[in-house]
Order: sequence, then C-alpha cells, then structure tokens
Amino acid sequence: MNEQVERDYAAAYLKGVHNSDALQIYQYLQRLREALGILQYSPKVRVAAQLFWFQSDDKRRAKLLQLITAAYAIQQSFSGSRQFAFVEKEIMAQYHAAALVYEPVPAQQVAQYLYHEFSAGTHFTSSQQAVHLQKDFKDFLQVQKKVAVFRQEAESADLTLEERFYIIQNWLHAFLQAHPGKYDPLYLDEAVCLLLFHDHSYKERTAADAILVTGLKGTHAMITDQQYTLHYHAFMEKMLDYTTHITPAFAAFNTQKEQLINTYKQALKISEFEPKVLSSFVRNRLINEVYFPLIGANLAKQIGAAGDDKRTARMGMLLLVSPPGYGKTTLMEYLAKTMGLHFVKINGPTIGHSITSIDPVEATTSGAREELKKINLAFEMADNVMLYIDDIQHCSAEFLQKFISLADGQRKMDGIFEGASKTYDLRGKRFCVVMAGNPYTESGEQFKIPDMLANRADVYNLGDVIGNSGYLFNLSLIENSVQENRYLQRIANRSLEDLYKLITYIESQNDMLPELEGNYNSQEVDDAIAVLKNILLIRDIVIRVNQQYISSAAMKDAYRVEPPFKLQGSYRNMNKMVGKVVPLMNMEEVKTLVLSHYEGESQTLTSDAEANLLKLKELAGFISGADKERWEQIKTIFIKNNKFGGLDQSDTSGQLLQQLSMFNEHLEAIAKAIRR
Repeated sequence: MNEQVERDYAAAYLKGVHNSDALQIYQYLQRLREALGILQYSPKVRVAAQLFWFQSDDKRRAKLLQLITAAYAIQQSFSGSRQFAFVEKEIMAQYHAAALVYEPVPAQQVAQYLYHEFSAGTHFTSSQQAVHLQKDFKDFLQVQKKVAVFRQEAESADLTLEERFYIIQNWLHAFLQAHPGKYDPLYLDEAVCLLLFHDHSYKERTAADAILVTGLKGTHAMITDQQYTLHYHAFMEKMLDYTTHITPAFAAFNTQKEQLINTYKQALKISEFEPKVLSSFVRNRLINEVYFPLIGANLAKQIGAAGDDKRTARMGMLLLVSPPGYGKTTLMEYLAKTMGLHFVKINGPTIGHSITSIDPVEATTSGAREELKKINLAFEMADNVMLYIDDIQHCSAEFLQKFISLADGQRKMDGIFEGASKTYDLRGKRFCVVMAGNPYTESGEQFKIPDMLANRADVYNLGDVIGNSGYLFNLSLIENSVQENRYLQRIANRSLEDLYKLITYIESQNDMLPELEGNYNSQEVDDAIAVLKNILLIRDIVIRVNQQYISSAAMKDAYRVEPPFKLQGSYRNMNKMVGKVVPLMNMEEVKTLVLSHYEGESQTLTSDAEANLLKLKELAGFISGADKERWEQIKTIFIKNNKFGGLDQSDTSGQLLQQLSMFNEHLEAIAKAIRR
C-alpha cells in the first residue's frame, strides 16, 4: 500500500507522515466499525430501508424474508460464497420500483443492509442516539400535553406513509431547534421511524459513532493538537462521495489535461527541442579544459548562476565563430543536455538576408515563418531554454541586432506569439542566447558581425586556438576521429589514457613502449601504433589547412597576394580520412588518401578548385616542380588582377594604367637580364 501511495505524486504524499497517520486513522475506523456492527450503515440508509420495507405489502415482505433466509443458509454452509448476490439484485429492483420520495440513497447499500439485518433476525436495529431523541420528544409531548394533537396528525388515515413521515420529521425539527446542540441531527430521521413504526419491535444497540484519534503527525484543518475526532458516518459518507465523484472527476480532468497538453505539444513540436547528442560525440580534453570554462562562464553569467553583482550578473551573449565542421552545434547541444535546457535551434539560412523582424507574419516563405515561430516560442517558454541561432552569416545585420537587448541588463525583447504582441522579460530566467557563424558568407565575402552585437557578446573562435591550448586542439582532432577507425577503437574503448600514452610515445620518438592499462595482444598494439603514425601525419596536414583557412578568411581582399583558400581542416575532414587508414599503409598511400579527399572537397569550388588544390599541396609538402610553377603563375595573375580589380575595364584610363603596368614589368625584366 505504501508503494502505491508513494507513486501517486498528484496526492502530495509526505513519506513518514501521511502513511503513519493513515494507518492510525484506519485502525480507529476499524475499531468503530466492529463496535457499531449493523449500525455501520448510515442512518439515512437504514431509514430508507425501513420506509421501503413498511411500504411493501405483507406478501412481498414475506417473499423477501424467505429469499434472505435461504441465501444466508447457503453463505453459512459455504464460506466465501457470493450466492446471496441474487437477493441483493431482487431487493434493489423492488427498491427502484418503489420510487420513494425520501432523499436519494444508493439502492445497493439498502439491499446489503436489509440482507445483513434480516439474516440474523426479524427486527430492525436502532441506535441509542435515535432512541434517546425519541424518548425525550415523547416526554416533551407529555409535558406540553400535545400527545393527542401529535397522534392525530401522525396517524391520520387520509395521509400516505411518506406524508406522515415528513409530518413527524417537521415536529422533530422544531424540537431540535428548541434544544440547540443537545441532539445530533444525523439521527433525526431514524427517530422519526421509531415514532412512525411504533407498532414494530426494535432492538437497541449501544455503540458510539465517534472516537478521538491521538498522536497524529500531519497538519490539517481537521487536526488540532495532533488529535482528530473521527465521526464514522460522516467520514464514510465523505469517503464514498470522494471515491464515487471527486476521484473519477479528478482522473477525468487529468486525462483531458494530458490529452490537451500532448495535442499542444505536438502542435508546438516541443519534442524537437529536447537535446539529442550524437552518439559519436567525444567529450575530449579540449572541451573539458578550454571550451567549457570559456563557454560555461558566459552561460552562467546569462542565467545568473554566477556573480554577486546583480547589475551585471545577467548580461552578455555567447557568439561562436569558426569554420564549418568544428562541432559548434554538437557542443552546444551537449551542453544544453548537461544543463537540463531545451535546445531551440534556429536555422539562419532558412531565415535569410531579407528578414529583419522576428514577426512570423513578415516572413516570405513557410520555412522562415516556422523558424521565427520557434524564436517566439523560446521566449514564451522563457525558463530552461537555450536559443541557438546557427549560421548567422546568412542573416541580415538588422535581424541580428534585434537580440542586442538580451545581451544587456534589461534582458527584455518584444515578440509575437500566436498573433499577440508581447514584451518578454527574461531577467532571472534560465535563458541563454548562443549565436554561431562561419567566417565566410555564402557569396564568399568575409562575414562581419554587427558592431553593437559584438561589443555586448562574448566572442570565441573555436578554430583559432592559440597558446597552451594548441596541443589540446591538435589532440582533439584525433580524439574525435577514434570511433571512425576500428584499430583505434580497440584501444580507446578500453582506456583513453592508453591512447594518450601511444600518441606521446610516437610524438616523442621514445624507444621504450609505455606500460598500458588495458589487456591487449601485441598485434593490437602494433596495429594501433602503425595507424596512429599515419593519422598524426594527416592531422598535421589538417591543422595547416585549418590555419590557412582561418588566415585567409580574416584577410581583406585588397591585401591578398594569392587566391582565397576555402578548403577546410575541420573535425569532419579529419574523421573522413581517419576512417580509411589501415596499418599497412605507406607514405605514398597516405598522400594519395589526403589528395583524394581534398579533390572531392574542392569540386564545389568550381573555378577556384585548381588554385586551392595547389595551395593544399604546398601546405602538405606534396607539391611537384610542375605544380609549383603553375602555382606561381596563378599567384602572379591573381596579384595583377587584384591590383586593377576595382577599375572599369571599359574606361580608357583603366586600360592605359594596365598597359603602363605591363610596360613597367617588361622594363624590369630587361634590367634584370642586363644585370645578369
């Protein structure tokens, strides 16, 4: 029973208090029930049964008595038998047919009472409270010399049984009003029956219907000084009403509420906002030691979890900038799951440059409208939300500046939810805003963060790792690619520390193999070392590509001396190549693997593919003599075109400048030849 109650969270169960009090009240209730015997049926039930019984004719009463006697004999002969149920059904049917004017009483309770009453005898049982009230009333009539008047009205042959019942009831009501507080009104109708059916013999049963329960632990309006007066009939009537009306109504209410909530959840697509971290996510040392301290400090500041100065404790915004494939979204989704936040991801490219408002009505496409609805829903949810706006380089600066007010002390923003304009106050809410972008826009131009937003946000470039964290960044490229290579999985799945030891062993060129924690055979260790050597070579190339990509993205076009470098050195690139590495690969095969991978990546660059592949070969040290000569030609042509890129070629002055430049180059060549 305790386990069942403990699972009922809606009942506000308090362990050690409610179960103890409930057990004590139940024990006292059982004690009262045993003492009351047949009087455990409420006075209303017994009065209804008597009215029904005496309203029936002698033949019908005799038949019912015969059925009750037979059913009782079967029950006595066969313990646990339910054969007496047919008697209850018969009594219930006749009770319904009688259609008493008396207040409604469950027919089943009347039938059960009559069966238990007449299975043990042929008399009705009366309570001492009703007998006492009847006796005092009759004494009052004697004193007031109203006996004859009372009998004339109560025994009038012109009135029906029920009419005489209510006449006597009115007399007793007046008597109780004349003696306030002396008698329990609960037994008034039973006393009416004693006066109405005075020719029938009753047997009196002396039993208290109330008891004082002591030593209770809970607090309640009905409990005073840890004591509660338990009135049996009032308690049972309240319990019956609770189980037959309140409990089903409450259960129906909860069911309907749950249905409405589920329907609304489906309409809002709430399930899409639960963080779902990729199974391949690796929480590496770079995340633990670099990213989390940086990012965590900002999020703590936004949600007010850090800082004693309340004036600045809830200010700021997190702005992540890095090349594609660095796991910005995966990292933030993991962090949202760890912090217990809803992850509301907004797709920047779907919104586009044309949208400048967060009002869904102003969206020109259905996709943009849905993304704007998600933004407003995040504000409506308010608590425990991470609003993540991805690829902000595809959004207009005016749109991004709408969020500036969330990065200062006021933390307020206007929004539209379900057509209604609202001002959302996010002060004191566990609500954080994260924006993520890439250095290039889709047009190839450098992406510039709006100044007002950059001044208020904490900006971190996940791809530009410098200082002491450089080693961790390099290590993270291997850590994240481990699950892509089955030879490294055998080591990492048993112990990441062993993986770190093998990496250090190769990088330090130590002669002695380190002592490993896991139980590996020699072939597994040899395979892992051979694979790691090739992976370290690939990693170094990926790092150089990453650095060149970032450097090129940060450079203004007017200052370039070679074409922009757009190949990426991200975790995604690393993982694709690592998955294809096997122990028997030689240097030439590793070189072929790298070049094949980036040749595939360069296909999307169209006319820039050749220049980017030549630069890659230069970075990786794979460039041949012919490739180097071609690369120099491309750079020379690029510099020349870049120098006059802003001139109008149809203008004669522009053409003249080009001719003069070419003439100057030829003169320089002649001068060099003469000097030689």
